[in-house]
Amino acid sequence: MAKFKDFGSGTTPVTTEVISFKIYDEEFNCLPALQGKVLLGFIAESGSNDPVVQSQIIEKFFDYVLTDESLERFNVLQTSKDKIVSVETLGEILSWVVEQYTDRPEEQPEA
Repeated sequence: MAKFKDFGSGTTPVTTEVISFKIYDEEFNCLPALQGKVLLGFIAESGSNDPVVQSQIIEKFFDYVLTDESLERFNVLQTSKDKIVSVETLGEILSWVVEQYTDRPEEQPEA
């Protein structure tokens, strides 16, 4: 007998809870959900020991996960001469955001 599982119409329930973080008293909002393939790609690439690859991953990650308005402000912050955002801090933010995407439960479909 063949084994089979129907995964529905492809509309897996996803959370709509906003992910936000604050730095220098500014709050930045991320998209509430990401494509699984995109998130897995970031995780896979993060294993690289090449600093150039790592910096590209960080930049691509924030470009993808931040809302347009937050990305615009985040890019301004990252080029500020007064408010320094270190590479270590960027890495901590990235790790925390990935953790939020991967650890939180999905919302259950409405009855």
